[in-house]
Amino acid sequence: MAGQREPVIWLRPEQAPVGRPAERSRAEITAAAVELADREGLDAVSMRRLAGALGTGAASLYRYVATRDDLLDLMIDSTAGEYRLPAPSDDWQADLLEIALQARQIMRRHPWLPILVVTRPALGPHGTDLLEHLLDVLAGHPAEPARKLEAFAVLNALTALFVQNELAAADPDAQRQSAYLSHVATAGTHPRISALLAATQAEHPSGDRFATVLTRALTGVLG
Repeated sequence: MAGQREPVIWLRPEQAPVGRPAERSRAEITAAAVELADREGLDAVSMRRLAGALGTGAASLYRYVATRDDLLDLMIDSTAGEYRLPAPSDDWQADLLEIALQARQIMRRHPWLPILVVTRPALGPHGTDLLEHLLDVLAGHPAEPARKLEAFAVLNALTALFVQNELAAADPDAQRQSAYLSHVATAGTHPRISALLAATQAEHPSGDRFATVLTRALTGVLG
């Protein structure tokens, strides 16, 4: 039917049905794309650059991956394979926080990942394993199923935003803004901001509010 989109890449054959026998696998191509993005950033990931890294022609890659969007979906899902998914404990908050802490580390290893998590969520084989694990963790929780799915989305989105902020904090402009805010706080001209920053520093001397904010958000979503 005209205009009908193809199914997601995981529901399509590994290789186009015509042409020479497969010489590579999706997993190999995906791993090379992830390595390229880790090293040079997401903008560097093109069929041409990827083909060069694999020592082949760009045209040959289209036998395995139809579009760059397909490649991005494969890359996103491949990172979900890095989670450790132990059996749930009796503490759902601790278990969800453990998932989030792993997500934070994975996104730090792959600085290109947070923006994709926010802008183009992809749920492939590894991602569905992760979702199933979260639902196992929440199996005894009285929240409605839709709320549990919302919790999965909130966990991913909040973690991605935190990591994006962490990565941006190293930028000189961000450091200049932070210095200005500290100046305002110590000048005494904005007492509420001064009190807020003092209280925040007292509660979290390290400045890391990730666990606190995430736990509050998930508790609010699940009721």
